[in-house]
Amino acid sequence: TIVLEIFQSGGLLMWPLLICSIIALAIIAERFWSLQKRNVAPAELLQQVLDHEKANRVSDDLLKLLVKSSPLGRLFAVGLVNRDHGREIMKEAIEEEGNTVVHELDRYLNTLGTIAAITPLLGLLGTVIGMIQVFTSITPEVMSQGIGDPTVLAAGISKALITTAAGLSIGIPALMFHRYFKGKVHSLTVEMEQQSVKLVEIIQGDREY
Repeated sequence: TIVLEIFQSGGLLMWPLLICSIIALAIIAERFWSLQKRNVAPAELLQQVLDHEKANRVSDDLLKLLVKSSPLGRLFAVGLVNRDHGREIMKEAIEEEGNTVVHELDRYLNTLGTIAAITPLLGLLGTVIGMIQVFTSITPEVMSQGIGDPTVLAAGISKALITTAAGLSIGIPALMFHRYFKGKVHSLTVEMEQQSVKLVEIIQGDREY
């Protein structure tokens, strides 16, 4: 097929570019699913937790269920465990757990950012290798005749153009999604902070809902 021919003409550097593209696609798909608001910070979770707390139905089973439900549920579970130790201890416990949760939300994003950075460089390396092939084919004997081997010249230029295009085609979307997911993580973090602070203040009697 045409795609296979283009891939083969790009040279050996097309293989690491292909691997990078597969990894990037896998990360993008996984993060799209994992960073959905309903999976991270369900809107109805706070009210459900408050209802159980007011009815004095906070049990070990409920805490385990919260931990498994979502990252926000983990924060709520830690807060509920420490609710009898005062506002500051409850808040500190949630903040400590929050650092772990945010780190997990950032999972794989460093890899995606690395792919966004290195794939254009791999494409540039392909360009350099292709141009080296072009220039090494122009020997003094060839120059004296005024023309080089068009097959060698075409192969070198083709490799240069193909790897550059492939590197940019992978790097640009990877960079866009990396920035998008970073922004998504930030907005989810703010949402979880607001919900957690509200939980602490309501349970400690500092505010109404």
